[in-house]
Amino acid sequence: MANGWTVVEANEEIDIVSAPLVHAAVIRRLAEDHRHFVLDLCSTHFLDSMGLGMIVAVTKRIKTRQGSLRIACSDERLLRVFFLGGLRHIYSFHDSVEQAIAQPPSEEGLAGWPGRRN
Repeated sequence: MANGWTVVEANEEIDIVSAPLVHAAVIRRLAEDHRHFVLDLCSTHFLDSMGLGMIVAVTKRIKTRQGSLRIACSDERLLRVFFLGGLRHIYSFHDSVEQAIAQPPSEEGLAGWPGRRN
C-alpha cells in the first residue's frame, strides 16, 4: 500500500485465464478493507473483452465500498482497447504506478462512475 492506494499488478495478459485471478486479488483485498486501488497494467501486453469485463466488474465492487480505481498504463495498444470498449473516458489513466499514487485518494472515489472524465 502506498499513499493510501493498494496496487494490484496484472502481468503480461488479461484474458479468460488470468482475468479471474486479478478479480480474485481485488476482491480479497476488498475483504481486508482496502478501498482505493491502482490496477497496474504497465507490464501487460494483451487485454481482451474478458479483461475489460473483469475491470468493469471490480470497479462496481470497489464503488460499493466507496473506493477508487486508477489504472496505470501507457501502452497505446491497451488504451485503444479501452477506447474501443467505450471506457477510455470514464477511468483515470496514468502513465505509471508512481503517477497514479502521487495524489492520495479523494473522498469522492467512484461516486460519479461511470460518468465521463475530462
